[in-house]
Amino acid sequence: MSAGTGTQIRGAATGEARYRALLEVMDLVALHSDIDGLLPDLTEALRRVVDFDGLGVVVAAGDGRAPVKYSVTCDEASGDAPRLRVLRTTMPPIHETQLAAIWAAQAPVVVHDLEQDRRYPEIADAMRQSGRLAACLLPLTTTLRPVGLLALASSRRGAYDTADLDFLQRVASHVAIAIDNVRHHEEARSYQKQVEADRDHWRTLLALNNALVSTPDLASVLAAITPNLRGMIAHDYTSLSLVEDDGTTLARTAYDPNLPKGLLALLGTLKPGNTPLASALASRRPLQLDSSSFASFPEVLQEHVEAAQVKRVCFVPLFTPRRALGGLVLSRCTDDAFTAEEVERAAQAGAQIAIALENALAFQEIAALRDRLALENLYLEDQIRGKEHFEEIIGESKALQRVLAQVRSVAGTDSTVLLLGETGTGKELIARAIHATGARSGRPMVTVNCATSPAGLLESEWFGHEKGAFTGALTQKIGRFELAHKGTLFLDEIGDVPLDLQAKLLRALQEHEIERLGSTRQIHVDFRLVAATNRNLEEMVAQREYRADLFYRLNVFPIRIPPLRERPEDIPPLVRYFVQRHARALRRSIESVPRETMDALCRWQWPGNVRELQNVIERAVILSPGPHLRLQAADFQGAVPEASTATTLEDAERAHIRRALDDTGWVIGGPEGAAIRLGLKRTTLVSTMRRLGIVRPRPS
Repeated sequence: MSAGTGTQIRGAATGEARYRALLEVMDLVALHSDIDGLLPDLTEALRRVVDFDGLGVVVAAGDGRAPVKYSVTCDEASGDAPRLRVLRTTMPPIHETQLAAIWAAQAPVVVHDLEQDRRYPEIADAMRQSGRLAACLLPLTTTLRPVGLLALASSRRGAYDTADLDFLQRVASHVAIAIDNVRHHEEARSYQKQVEADRDHWRTLLALNNALVSTPDLASVLAAITPNLRGMIAHDYTSLSLVEDDGTTLARTAYDPNLPKGLLALLGTLKPGNTPLASALASRRPLQLDSSSFASFPEVLQEHVEAAQVKRVCFVPLFTPRRALGGLVLSRCTDDAFTAEEVERAAQAGAQIAIALENALAFQEIAALRDRLALENLYLEDQIRGKEHFEEIIGESKALQRVLAQVRSVAGTDSTVLLLGETGTGKELIARAIHATGARSGRPMVTVNCATSPAGLLESEWFGHEKGAFTGALTQKIGRFELAHKGTLFLDEIGDVPLDLQAKLLRALQEHEIERLGSTRQIHVDFRLVAATNRNLEEMVAQREYRADLFYRLNVFPIRIPPLRERPEDIPPLVRYFVQRHARALRRSIESVPRETMDALCRWQWPGNVRELQNVIERAVILSPGPHLRLQAADFQGAVPEASTATTLEDAERAHIRRALDDTGWVIGGPEGAAIRLGLKRTTLVSTMRRLGIVRPRPS
């Protein structure tokens, strides 16, 4: 330990100077987080108030062994302002050196004359060789543990007195805290690295599990797990084999495409008992073999393994508490053995793969049973019903019967149906009738309203998205198209699909394949398509507001649903049906509908069609105090629209909507809005107003 500057203290340092130096030491302890940076600054602070030529620190390891010595030296080449630097040297364990007594006593030691004092001959000899004649050795101790030793040496005999010792002990206490903090930081960093390594390992396992959950097919499973497995365990080839329930044959095998082509056919003919997989399944632990053990393989298998230049194989058994499923085989083209940590990781990955495979097999069995049950239910229902029924469709008019005849004709096919008609005519009811009388009635009918979702979210609503596909996509979402697999997909308000999404919709309808947002995997979907709109698609195509190819794809079997004004003979049965339905729901007793009330209802043009009629009847049931249905004049004025106010059907619809808007103060939505009064959805009313050119008049 040599400071190299021969620092001499001219005159005794005053108490005030040492107090300032101690404050400076405290500041240095707070500023520095490493010993190499602390010691040069500490040397500069102390040399102004303490006589020493060399300063050193011995830092022990946590167990008191294998200490490191830090020596502060001076770079003489730096001229008038020599630069201090720190050298590190290793030492034997403290208990093997003369420092053991000082370490055990944890008390400071002052040597006034190294030539006369022979208590520590090795230490004294080393200091005398560098020109030191006095030394002060101080233990570095915190309230928790001893952390090392601080040593100062001087070329002047008797350099350290009681005042020096008292001051240096205070310095030593702060240096001990600094060194202990550094050790804590180092231990924390080491622990953090271990935690990060464990986190990366478990994160890889989680990614592996996520890949397995969404991939039931065996070949797809292998493609999904291989990147994650290679991130956990270095290897060249991966293969996966399932064992039949009898345990004597390999059911299915997926293997790395880079392996020889004949290996797949070969593995399919092997018996598990003829391979090391049987031993791995019996022990339920991974089995590692090198090239010298390949002689136990069947001869034909040895040839393929040699052709693939495989030199090391690890067989990982796949099993669950219920059964043995098969094995995962990891192969290397080098002689490097799989380490114990890699084998353990392989076992953990095998456990994840086994659970996912068992779940996938169980789901396949459940799906097969569900399909069989659906077919059986369909057969029984056909036997019980004998013919189609449309219980929820009320009316006997010729116009309605023509629609039902078309439904009977197309329901048994998988052809696309386009339902055309004004709002409120019951297009969704007809769609449900098509689904209920078709071959897919045992599976769900999924409805998508193309007018209610914002354009930016409509694609996610259709096709779904992966976690993290966009801001706010916190979880994976399955889209409506995927939910309709094997069932019926009903696209309501198909005319309101934005032009920029029509191409994607067309592709999904033609190819029956979709991609979730944030994914590149194609998902096959099998559904029967029924679409509906209240807009004139042919006119929109002519005006370039709608894609012609999408229109032709939808217009396979169009069905026009007549508005209520074209089938007035259906109004009385509809009125009686809705009166009974709402009276029962509201616990009212409505026994009859007066003739004048029925005549008024039959004379009205009903621009909102059946939905408007239903809402008018519900309101009348609520407000009827006795057993007779009573219409409220304020809610149902002018049952016969004046001929002078409307020359066309569109004019009549426009005038009716304007009256409702005027009565509600141009409030469209809400419980007191015009949409409720007209029996329409808010979005439908807004769309109709836009079509009819209805805008709110400016205040005068």
